[in-house]
Amino acid sequence: MNVSARPDPAPRLEDFPYRLTDNVRFADLDPNQHVNNAVYATYFETGRVTLMKDRSYGLMPEGLAWMMVRLDMHFRAELRWPGTIEMGLGVARFGRTSVTFDQVVFSEGRCVASAQSVSVLIDDSTRKPTPLTEEIVRNFQPWLRRGMNGA
Repeated sequence: MNVSARPDPAPRLEDFPYRLTDNVRFADLDPNQHVNNAVYATYFETGRVTLMKDRSYGLMPEGLAWMMVRLDMHFRAELRWPGTIEMGLGVARFGRTSVTFDQVVFSEGRCVASAQSVSVLIDDSTRKPTPLTEEIVRNFQPWLRRGMNGA
């Protein structure tokens, strides 16, 4: 059994440098009248894509693209409609061809979900992973998650 020996502490929104707000939509609800678990993947996608596709940040060089290869979600509390959410994203680490993000969804000051996702940089034409460039890593620096490893 792979169980963590220490409890997973509630994330703090201030540790996530990239933030967005959005509305909980009525269509997000399931028959239990709370946000359906699958909808959180869309919330997390919105955070990642909004950051990475903004050309002003220099995270999408010509001829390259990002492909998400992993998404691990932790549901922490029910989220209901109506309401507003605040999404946070921070870079947790770099691999040779990948970036790992920590992401959160907050509602009324409370973390309702958190996730870790991995995106791999690929060549648009070959669709194969390609190493991160020094420039891409440098351009991600403002988005490093705070509060990790003594930071």
